[in-house]
Amino acid sequence: MKRPAVVLLSGGLDSTTVLAIAKHQGFEIHALSFSYGQRHHWELEAARRVAEAIGATSHKTVNLDLRAFGGSALTSEIEVPKGRSVTEMSHGIPITYVPARNTIFLSFALAWAEVLGASDVFIGVNALDYSGYPDCRPEFVRAFEAMANLATKAGVEGYQKLVIHAPLINLTKAEIIRRGIELGVDYSLTSSCYDPAPSGEPCGQCDSCLLRQKGFRENGIEDPLSYRKTED
Repeated sequence: MKRPAVVLLSGGLDSTTVLAIAKHQGFEIHALSFSYGQRHHWELEAARRVAEAIGATSHKTVNLDLRAFGGSALTSEIEVPKGRSVTEMSHGIPITYVPARNTIFLSFALAWAEVLGASDVFIGVNALDYSGYPDCRPEFVRAFEAMANLATKAGVEGYQKLVIHAPLINLTKAEIIRRGIELGVDYSLTSSCYDPAPSGEPCGQCDSCLLRQKGFRENGIEDPLSYRKTED
């Protein structure tokens, strides 16, 4: 029998690649998405399509509203930054950071993993081509894994040792895309934009769009998404 694993799935490029990696490694994959009050709600439709295409055994979407706290351009009316250079992205933590988001998401994944009897959780965090988020760093993943094994009945009783897999953590965006293509990922199903149109068309100017486009360019291939045209 295949070992079950919980995979955090936003519907974006990184988490889709991780879902494909977990499937390729032989896990029975259980995808977990969140409707957390994000302005880019289109990503949940992308997550649904990705989970179906890659063959997740199950896919849950948990409703929680981080707009109650705000503090991010993704969960409030704060404007999403556009047109930043890679140099600008590499300095400081941008306003698109959602306070404690990965900690919250991993906590839910931990709970579901314990119910499933799963010892493996996958997350698509990346410490190279990313926007400076503190909860995308290797030390964060290690710390959460240590905490997780102290926090559950399964961990305390010793019949389950949770491992947090972050297979993209040391890859560039170009390397992530290359790995996904090797695994047959259809990136036209994904959504990376922080500020998409209601129909899902990406803006092409937010940090996430720019990093995505850079990754495809470095592979010498065209991004399969159609970006909306602006007059800017």
